[in-house]
Amino acid sequence: MENGQKEIAPTNRVKDFTDLETWRCARNLRRMVYGISAKFPKLESFGLASQMRRAAVSVTANIAEDFGRYPYQENIQFCRQARGSVYELRDHFTTALDAEYVSKEQWAALNDLAVSAIRLLNGYIRSTEDMKLRSSNEVRNARG
Repeated sequence: MENGQKEIAPTNRVKDFTDLETWRCARNLRRMVYGISAKFPKLESFGLASQMRRAAVSVTANIAEDFGRYPYQENIQFCRQARGSVYELRDHFTTALDAEYVSKEQWAALNDLAVSAIRLLNGYIRSTEDMKLRSSNEVRNARG
């Protein structure tokens, strides 16, 4: 599963997208983006700051939407879209650093959290792909 174990104990079952470590990490990233982008110059309100906020919201929203979908392939696609938004954020962080809107320390903290989100999303995608494979094998075995 997402946490690297083969099975999740019944008491740790994921009942909602907010239970996902992946979503919680992305939420922390979104909070950090909002906090830092709020301090950007006014001229960036509808530029870089807005782009960063939209990308950060996209990450958590895609993970949540993925959770509400049934077919595994749709789940994987939404996670890939979330991962793409994290990569977009990493580029925006570099732009903010180059424009001197963030310090090197802020950039490093943002980047580290983004890299963690990417790792978690990659694990979640692999887990979903494994579930898809097991499910199709079970169907094949049931058919005989």
